[in-house]
Amino acid sequence: MQPAYFSYIGTAVVVGLVLFLRVRSMRRARRLRLETLWIVPAIYAVFTALVFSQSPPQGLQWAYACIALAAGALLGWRRGALMRIQVDPETHVLNQQASPAALLFILLLMGVRQLLRFEAASWGINVALATDLLMVFALGLFAATRLEMFLRARRLLNAARADVFS
Repeated sequence: MQPAYFSYIGTAVVVGLVLFLRVRSMRRARRLRLETLWIVPAIYAVFTALVFSQSPPQGLQWAYACIALAAGALLGWRRGALMRIQVDPETHVLNQQASPAALLFILLLMGVRQLLRFEAASWGINVALATDLLMVFALGLFAATRLEMFLRARRLLNAARADVFS
């Protein structure tokens, strides 16, 4: 076996273990705090900006980055819509429960990233550009997911509060 295959197998084992543990924990609802939904996209935006500052896209690569951001945002919006959000009728506490479909989507992205990591050079793909595009795609995905969840949760919470006062 070649060394690259050992890396594929190791990655598959780790991802399988993480997936098993994550699916088990997805069965229960977790508290959703609207005031903290911005943190993950903000941290990832800083990380993406640092990566871009080291090797900024040139010319047409900016258009590719915008397309990747838009595609990530579209899929992120859909991923956010897959999350179940509930409001406790008595306490008005928000709870969320992730969808297994959303988890499988993230797994697919990880697989594409891993494939590009090992095979991009042999396919003639600019590895730095591919990495940048995946980073921007993930930024759009995380930001749109959190935005969709925030807007929907706020709407549900306002509706629950309105029911109490009417």
